[in-house]
Amino acid sequence: MPKIEVCHSPALYPVYENTESIVVVIDILRATSAICTALEFGADKIIPVATIEEARAYKQKGYLAGAERDAVTIEGFDFGNSPFSYMDEKIKGRAIALTTTNGTQAIHAARNAHKVVIGAFTNFTALCNWLVLQKRDVLLLCAGWKDKYNLEDALFAGAVTIEIAKHPDFSEQVADSAWACRYLYEANIQNRFRFFKNASHSKRLARLNLKKDIKYCFSLDKTKIIPVLKGDCLVRLD
Repeated sequence: MPKIEVCHSPALYPVYENTESIVVVIDILRATSAICTALEFGADKIIPVATIEEARAYKQKGYLAGAERDAVTIEGFDFGNSPFSYMDEKIKGRAIALTTTNGTQAIHAARNAHKVVIGAFTNFTALCNWLVLQKRDVLLLCAGWKDKYNLEDALFAGAVTIEIAKHPDFSEQVADSAWACRYLYEANIQNRFRFFKNASHSKRLARLNLKKDIKYCFSLDKTKIIPVLKGDCLVRLD
């Protein structure tokens, strides 16, 4: 039977690495939410890169490019990490290079997995339904914050664990890491927005007047698109 595990940081990924698993990269605030939004609004593909220099090189070649560090957009780039910046006609049919503090680093860490897909509350139902159909080990990889644990990614991992463990194929092989996230989500589902306010990154974004981003990133099912890594690019899953 396939198993469900959660890795709470890219720094821990070597401990969990399984080349036969599907890795779901999670960076709720805000990279994975922004990636889902960009593809929903017509971007052709997202090229996740690890460094600002790589993103700048793509921009110099004529690509659209986004770059963010510490929740702040890097000067000279077309986008940062806000989903709202990708709700723009100019992205339709375009490739976008993207580097972020945490999310693109996690994608890079998991690149040798059987398949790497992007998870967010905004594509929650489509993602869970697809994962169930694959009947393959699932590793929920939380991007965290600079290799440290964060609440919002763990909370999403708990929501996914609950949903896919409803199915018999997954119900018997839920790892302790996934159970912990499940309990976290179950304990806070009724007051999740109040709970989110205690998250360090929520506070960080609020200080930057990005409360609108927080609300959007915790919204369910804005899209049915599941971004998948093919080669060096994130594209829509067929």
